[in-house]
Amino acid sequence: MATPPTPNTSGTQTPPPIIRLQSVEKRYGKFQALHPLSLDVRPGEVFGFLGPNGAGKTTTIRMLSGVLTPTAGAIEIDGVDILANPVESRRRIGYIPDRPYLYDKLTAWEFLEFVGGIYGMEKAAVRGRGQQLLREHSLLERADELVEAYSHGMKQRLVLSAALLHSPRVLIVDEPMVGLDPHGARKIKAHFREVADQGRAVFLSTHSLDTAQEVCDRVGILFRGRLVAQGTVAELLQMKGLKDLEEVFMTITEEEARNNPGFSGGEA
Repeated sequence: MATPPTPNTSGTQTPPPIIRLQSVEKRYGKFQALHPLSLDVRPGEVFGFLGPNGAGKTTTIRMLSGVLTPTAGAIEIDGVDILANPVESRRRIGYIPDRPYLYDKLTAWEFLEFVGGIYGMEKAAVRGRGQQLLREHSLLERADELVEAYSHGMKQRLVLSAALLHSPRVLIVDEPMVGLDPHGARKIKAHFREVADQGRAVFLSTHSLDTAQEVCDRVGILFRGRLVAQGTVAELLQMKGLKDLEEVFMTITEEEARNNPGFSGGEA
């Protein structure tokens, strides 16, 4: 069932969350990779998901994208329950894993046609939308070249183009800046902001705290499978009386490790 809009104090209605996790857990036998996690992401937001290695970020992202099934809890994407309607929910998601696979012996056009076929897109629709995306990502002039000739940054932009090809409502990204030079990273970050500004949402897992501070409207900090803090960057800075997100992140995770030595959980 879709989540209804929420009235706010001004009498207008706040749009319902475009991503909603309610008491989501993931266990592997006796090991608790993710403790009950609840959070909402609204249309127009870039949400940063932060945490050290082993915190459970990738586990969460794989459940959001439908790759893993939650042990308990519910996930909605744009009002669609991913367990009750997995095919429909996936149509609303663009997913970029931390190690995306590209077919080096295909051209960019052939790769986009392959991805479009997965989503049941007509060839003419792939060409029209693909041309727009390739132009925006500075790839159109080389779209007939084999992917194996592309630089790392070009491959990242092609992956982003493919993820946006079917105009998803939600873009889920795991570690997008790995291996990018500063110029390439700046372009990718600008594209994330553009996606959110179109009334969609970006759920971004990253180790780059500078990226999170620069791009994200809100962030959540995951530690040993538990969400230990969330809010805007300004709210977290004010809460801890610190100057940047790196200091906040280090302070919160060190406090949690010290105060809760018995915590277990987190997978990736």
